[in-house]
Amino acid sequence: MANRHIVILGNGIAGITCARHLRKKDDQVRISVISGESPYFFSRTALMYVFMGHMKFEHTQPYESWFWEKNRIELIHQWVTEVDFSSKKLIFSTGNSLDYDSLVLATGSKPNKFGWPGQDLQGVQGLYSKQDLELMEKNTGPEVQRAVIVGGGLIGIEMAEMLAYKKIPVTFLVREKGFWDNVLPKEESELVGRHIHEHHIDLRLETELKEILSDSKGRVRAVVTSLGDEISCEFVGLTAGVSPNVDFLRNTELKVNRGVKVDAFFQTNIPDVYAIGDCAEFENPPAADRRNIEQVWYTGRMHGETLAHNLCKKPVPYQPGIWFNSAKFLDIEYQTYGTVPPKWDDSKLKSFYWEHASGKISFRMLMNSAHQILGVNNFGFRLRHEFFDEAIREKWSGEKVISKLDKANFDPEFFAPYYMEIQKAFKTQFGGKFQPAKKSFIQKLFGASV
Repeated sequence: MANRHIVILGNGIAGITCARHLRKKDDQVRISVISGESPYFFSRTALMYVFMGHMKFEHTQPYESWFWEKNRIELIHQWVTEVDFSSKKLIFSTGNSLDYDSLVLATGSKPNKFGWPGQDLQGVQGLYSKQDLELMEKNTGPEVQRAVIVGGGLIGIEMAEMLAYKKIPVTFLVREKGFWDNVLPKEESELVGRHIHEHHIDLRLETELKEILSDSKGRVRAVVTSLGDEISCEFVGLTAGVSPNVDFLRNTELKVNRGVKVDAFFQTNIPDVYAIGDCAEFENPPAADRRNIEQVWYTGRMHGETLAHNLCKKPVPYQPGIWFNSAKFLDIEYQTYGTVPPKWDDSKLKSFYWEHASGKISFRMLMNSAHQILGVNNFGFRLRHEFFDEAIREKWSGEKVISKLDKANFDPEFFAPYYMEIQKAFKTQFGGKFQPAKKSFIQKLFGASV
């Protein structure tokens, strides 16, 4: 259809990637991107650095403002309150509307709330959007003597770092027995937990929020925990995960569960309506080790690129490849490749774990019964994504992975060569025909050591 109008609702990584690739593939299509959050696409993971004063908000925008006009991508800064699917029309909060030929829903996530008493008091909030950042800047003034964070995920640790940077004491309530232990194995969870304590953050495990108490002006003054403790505070961060931002799409003909239901081509149950990114929920997981909802930056990018192809050329199913993710726990960087669940059956899987004497650096490799690599966790140093993507895809033996581990070393020459210690530890535990690497002359000269 000549000059068809594709409207993308949401300008996060999924929506913007889709828009960019649509323009690359089709010079005639009309592309509109709608967002009430911000006029321009920005890097959501950089919000914490804006809060800490390391950068300005405009520095989080990867593209100059002229980029959109040059590529004829129309940006509409509006909140959408309703979608009229039968008329192919979007209704804005202003009462205006916009017609579409094809609609891409890329509405992202919103912080979870679980009906806690007092969760809507002033000074209580999540952290996801630009508006959340602006609210947090208002809510963390000099009157805040202590903050309480509820929920132990990646957003929680980011918020803890942000508050600690501003010298605001933090109490961290985590319902699990270990920090993020629904994702991390016991040793890695304990490593992160120790690191949190070292930063003078009051981490309280196996502790849940029961109630948030108000002062006479409707602002938070304290929380009550599941253990009956009352903790005085002037700020509460709700970081118990996120969920698809789809409430305004419920009670319509669109099929919505936790997210907008899509097939492997991102098609919904309504013709010409698609969903990508955090708000999309696959009818069937895209791979055996993947979830129905993928809320990671790089998967959003892949969603957008795949859908752009499907809207312009012969459709192909989404094929995500080997899972990976990265994050930062205060000063410790984390990477994971492939499959490393928090628990496994030792009679079926083999685990190799090495931890540096500092207690801040570790490496784990999980293997199947044939000693083929399934996945890797590493903390405190960087490894090359391409190396492990190839190793897992080609089902290398654990011995082969470890023997070539120097090729995975991302850090420059003068960094401590941790892979040497890892090779020695692996050979001690599992044996192998390879010889652990030795320090180079340069490394000896400059004293790079573990």
